[in-house]
Amino acid sequence: MLPRKSMTWVLLLLLLSPAIMNLSTSQSDARWAAKKRRLRDKVHKMFYHAYDNYMIHAFPHDELKPLSKSFTDSLSELGNLKLERLPQDYSGSALTLIESLSSLVIMGNNTEFQSAVVWLSENLTFNVDARVNLFECNIRVLGGLVSAHLLATDSTDRLGKGVYKNQLLTLAEDLGKRFLPAFNTPTGLPYAWVNLKYGVMENETTETSTSGCGSLILEMGALSRLTGDPKYESAALRALRKLWSMRSSLNLLGTTLDVSTGEWIEYSTGIGAGVDSFYEYLFKAHILFGKEEFWRMFHSAYIAVQKYFRHGPWYHEADMRTGKATYWQLTSLQAFWPGLQVLVGDIAAANSSHREFVYVWKKYGVLPERYLLDHQMLHPTEKYYPLRPELAESTFYLYQATKDPWYIEVGESIVNSLNLYTKVDGGFASIRDVTTMQLEDHQHSFFLAETCKYLFLLFDDSFLVEKNYIFTTEGHPLPVLSSWHDRLPDTYIQTNRTLLKVLLLPKDGKPSTTDKFNVKASMSSYNIEFMGM
Repeated sequence: MLPRKSMTWVLLLLLLSPAIMNLSTSQSDARWAAKKRRLRDKVHKMFYHAYDNYMIHAFPHDELKPLSKSFTDSLSELGNLKLERLPQDYSGSALTLIESLSSLVIMGNNTEFQSAVVWLSENLTFNVDARVNLFECNIRVLGGLVSAHLLATDSTDRLGKGVYKNQLLTLAEDLGKRFLPAFNTPTGLPYAWVNLKYGVMENETTETSTSGCGSLILEMGALSRLTGDPKYESAALRALRKLWSMRSSLNLLGTTLDVSTGEWIEYSTGIGAGVDSFYEYLFKAHILFGKEEFWRMFHSAYIAVQKYFRHGPWYHEADMRTGKATYWQLTSLQAFWPGLQVLVGDIAAANSSHREFVYVWKKYGVLPERYLLDHQMLHPTEKYYPLRPELAESTFYLYQATKDPWYIEVGESIVNSLNLYTKVDGGFASIRDVTTMQLEDHQHSFFLAETCKYLFLLFDDSFLVEKNYIFTTEGHPLPVLSSWHDRLPDTYIQTNRTLLKVLLLPKDGKPSTTDKFNVKASMSSYNIEFMGM
């Protein structure tokens, strides 16, 4: 038995322990909060270093060349690897400014946002003889304008009285009309290329990608909801339905196809370039518009991806007809996938894959464009890093879902790498070769639209408090509005919660019931699922 004095000390210690632990936790929380503020401020400076240099050296042209402190009118070059049929008299559409609009709002700069809106309202025109990639122009320009219009007209009164009279929506609708000739095909699948002034050019290629014709529904659907004109959403939806009808018996889709014949060209497929945003838009369209049809498509596609592409934490490519592996490679665009899995609710799988991308990032200092999984080495030619945002995006979503401070450390590593290897006096430069860190004279517009935005939100998500957004594949926020949702029958909302405890097929092909993939169908739950985790 303890002496009376010892018993007194034990009791005193028991009484004091909770207070000591609370003090320690409080101090730890304060340190993390201070660290997040420091990192937020660092990203804030990164954004304005990129933005200010663009405005000084490149505006109103499309993108900044940070090494030479000059510009490139690159809208017509996006997706145009061979640089064919470039326009002669095109002098830019202020692409980087359009891409920066929502980032300016998220970072609280309503003054610059208003100035940008006024300039675009008075100067931007799409009546230009320029052949552009439909997919790229849709996600960057149409998406940027639609998102900025919604931010300009929400309840925050961020613009001066009388300044805004739907000018961005007018521009967006004009652009949307110029997209429509691309859909005039026997299949309804759109051409990959359209001339903004003259429509589809003579002898235009009929080859496009799954992403190219299957990732238009968010922007064009939002445009229809805002204008009251269904033709934009109808065109994108017809293309999406046709694309889905072309899936194999395994529920897999190829990478490239012919819009005239509806035949596949490239059967090897995965979750990377050429296909990635197709999966993303199926699920996000379900959130934004509430259509059960989108959910059914995504549900089948997701299970097929997990069954035929997944190998442990990695995802290889496979033949859409047989499911047999074709290429064992990691591409930087695949890094979006863990973020999508967070939205789905498959957190364990998201974390597993994310850690592999972080491993490759730390191995090279940044994420190379292509990494050969079967040889554990870089692709011999695709060794570049063009300031892509996908790893930062997935890191943001995983932190929102888990609040695990390890993701803050990952974000810090990304910030430090970007400043160490890519920051130059004239902005941020792409990396041509990750083995030498040789730079390339290009600051892509998505660095401001996505990379800086997701890093900022990782460290400061105050913009999202009590709000509910989805982000397009270019990082432009669209609010989830009940008025845009298809009305769901009560039985759907009640039964879908148990229905979605789906059978995921692991590598051995034997089904096992899991609760990981348990998306709530109730629209009221989306703020919890997507932003308030």
